[in-house]
Amino acid sequence: MERLDRTFALLFMVMLTIAAGNTALQSVLPALGRSLGVADSAVAAAFSISALLWVVAAPFWANRSDRRGRRAMVLLGLCGFTLSLFVCAVFLMAGINGWIAPTAAFVAFVGGRMIYGSLGAAAPPAVQAMVAGQTTREERTKALALLGSAFGLGTILGPAIGPYLVLGSIGAVEVGLSGPAYLFGLFGLAMTIVVWRMLPDDRSTDDNGADELTEGHGAAQSYPSIGGQSSGAAITAATQPNIEQIGFFDARIRAWMIIGLVMGHAQAMTGQAIGFLIIDRLAVPPIEALGPTGIVLMIGAGASLLVQWGFIPLLNLKPAALIFAGCVFAALGCVAVGNAASLYGIAMGFGLASMGFGFLRPGFTAGASLAVGPAAQGSVAGKVTSVNGAAFVLGPSIGVGLYELWRPLPYLVAAAALVLLLGYAWATLRQR
Repeated sequence: MERLDRTFALLFMVMLTIAAGNTALQSVLPALGRSLGVADSAVAAAFSISALLWVVAAPFWANRSDRRGRRAMVLLGLCGFTLSLFVCAVFLMAGINGWIAPTAAFVAFVGGRMIYGSLGAAAPPAVQAMVAGQTTREERTKALALLGSAFGLGTILGPAIGPYLVLGSIGAVEVGLSGPAYLFGLFGLAMTIVVWRMLPDDRSTDDNGADELTEGHGAAQSYPSIGGQSSGAAITAATQPNIEQIGFFDARIRAWMIIGLVMGHAQAMTGQAIGFLIIDRLAVPPIEALGPTGIVLMIGAGASLLVQWGFIPLLNLKPAALIFAGCVFAALGCVAVGNAASLYGIAMGFGLASMGFGFLRPGFTAGASLAVGPAAQGSVAGKVTSVNGAAFVLGPSIGVGLYELWRPLPYLVAAAALVLLLGYAWATLRQR
């Protein structure tokens, strides 16, 4: 039992680290891009490319971990995470100090983000599979839910503490805004060493001397991003049978897939633009906007958690009601952020929008799950995870592109999309 507890603690920290490091970098990148003189849309594109690679690679690594060994995939994911952050840190620091041109620094940064998207996705499904293989069927769902909370907690802690990890100068070298990448890279390196030394192999040997894996499998996890807290779909995909395969346009889930896609893009658009909005609305140098950015992101994360951990269990709302309430709150919050002229106004509007998305995400997940029978649960959960991840491929670039045209535009467009979504949901879901 002691060994199992130690293993679970290690795997919990792996999930937390991979999610927190990515979102911490996200939270400081608007200020970093402005400091380097890089276009805002290029900053968003860096994370869009990383998210795209994650969405493509995650299912591949999930399948490979079931054949090649979970411990090896956990280490691969951690190595990719650590290498990515060090590449980003070194070249960003070179750009900050003028050793290389800002454009060259940012191109190298994009390369580092591609390493994260390609290799970082290997760890979460392998972590799930290791836990599933060491727990009974009765314990499995609870254990995987706790692991999922680590991933979700990482997407909250990263942007909350990232702005406060900016370092000063070391001698004549300015570390500055590359500090979060360095510090999380060091933490990732430490975690890699600890996992390599302490995490037991999940392979065993059969009577013929061939390697075989313990029972259990993992599922692809959505890309960890600001506002992209875990929906629980990956847990369902890892624990439920995948007997009946259904498509995205199956009549039973088509409406839910559309809701998830629109909601996810609205959240990705508004979350990615918030750092730029704070810099411009407060009219402060980029580095002075880091503290206010951290405050706004913490308020948003707290509002979302209040809904998911407090209001939803208390009110016991059906999925359709969660969608209706979420569209209203999120649309109002987006309008408030788009028109806010002070830090207080931005924070309150972002908190209100985050409350709305806190209703929408579990409503989408639960509604899609309840629309099908037991045999299709694994297939639907995979579709939900794919939609959640896909929203962070184009959503950030769309949001920041609209922001460059007119600062309130991503928030007003998101609000309009949510109002239209409310009408669509009312027409298609009110009888469900």
